[in-house]
Amino acid sequence: MTRTHKISVLLSSYQCGTGMGSVSQIGWEWYQRLSQQCQVTLITHVRNRATLEAAGVPINDSAVIFIDTEWFAAPLYRLASRLFRRSEHPLFLIASLDFFVYDWVAMRQCRRLLKQGETWDIVHAVTPVSPMAATRLTKLGIPSILGPWNGALASPKNFPEIMQAESKWLYPIRNFGRVIDFFVGSTRNATMILSATRSTLLGIPERYRAKCRTLLENGVDLDLFQTAPYPDAPSDNNPLQIVFVGRLLPFKGVTMLLEAVKALTFPVKLTIVGDGSERQNLEANTLSLGLTEQVEFTGNLPLNQVSEIIKKAHVFCLPSVRESGGAVLLEAMAVARPVIAVDFGGPAEIVDDGVGVKLPATGKADVVQGLINAFEDLRLQPELWRNRGEEGRRRVELYYSWDAKIASAVFFYHELLEAKL
Repeated sequence: MTRTHKISVLLSSYQCGTGMGSVSQIGWEWYQRLSQQCQVTLITHVRNRATLEAAGVPINDSAVIFIDTEWFAAPLYRLASRLFRRSEHPLFLIASLDFFVYDWVAMRQCRRLLKQGETWDIVHAVTPVSPMAATRLTKLGIPSILGPWNGALASPKNFPEIMQAESKWLYPIRNFGRVIDFFVGSTRNATMILSATRSTLLGIPERYRAKCRTLLENGVDLDLFQTAPYPDAPSDNNPLQIVFVGRLLPFKGVTMLLEAVKALTFPVKLTIVGDGSERQNLEANTLSLGLTEQVEFTGNLPLNQVSEIIKKAHVFCLPSVRESGGAVLLEAMAVARPVIAVDFGGPAEIVDDGVGVKLPATGKADVVQGLINAFEDLRLQPELWRNRGEEGRRRVELYYSWDAKIASAVFFYHELLEAKL
């Protein structure tokens, strides 16, 4: 097969759409960018239909197949909502069991289309991004790619006061996908698996690692997250501007960030973008610490507004103690802002001294002190931190833009198809 051949791709994206969360955004980016280079048939859940059609789907001569499992998903979500009214993680985990029903229906639909004469060169399942999302689509008899996957991350041992005890009983449910995979052979039958991190790779059975390639699941839209001049150095008259973006959940570590801000002896402004079950507690904590003048909660914002807020920052901080990915770090780096994160999970593979600071994952007190030290150092050496931001932008352009990611995917497609000849 020549490199000029327009590859036809069956793209499975259970979550897909704009403004519907980070994983759905990943699905959308894959669809709309890949369809510019390949003949794409998107297969996705019907709940994404309104958002996708509002965005002009189908685009670029692509086709779209909607899979309807609302007869199962809706009552499942209602049940989970009643059981976990104040806890997002268990609610999401239980509701996501609908994926396996979706996948079963999708497999039947694709088999019917193949019998009717439809053809695809490649099957690529991009969302969910979890290794637990075992799919039957690898059994269609077509070269198949799974991922990029990001998961298999253990819970940190040094933050017991942060990790929620209520989720412990859910660990067996997290492994439900492994049971499904054993029976349907998703990992076994896949031609290639894309792994985002080392922890994800180590979670894949060793006998399948030879067919794994490295590709981060997140990418950055460089048109949206454009570089901006670094703010004037922080001083007594110009507060140090810190930004956090993410879901407000206990493991995101915002309580540690608030404690660090409280300890600073110079002017500081912390902007917290996002929402979640922990917001009320965090706002109460802000009040009790006497930080209401220094801390602003914005709630959820569209990406264009997030980009503008990051541009005003001296530093972006993600003190999450259990983060598989770290897309917000890449977005901040794209704006040329230095970043601070905990040395665990996905952020540990994104952040180094060249682009920011990694905090030791040795306990809450160490993270708080590490934050304090970093903020004080930024005030003393603003030029060093500005340079870190510029290096972050350079790396995003080289390795983490969506254009670079799609180019890697198309390269992998050709690799598989040429091996098939």
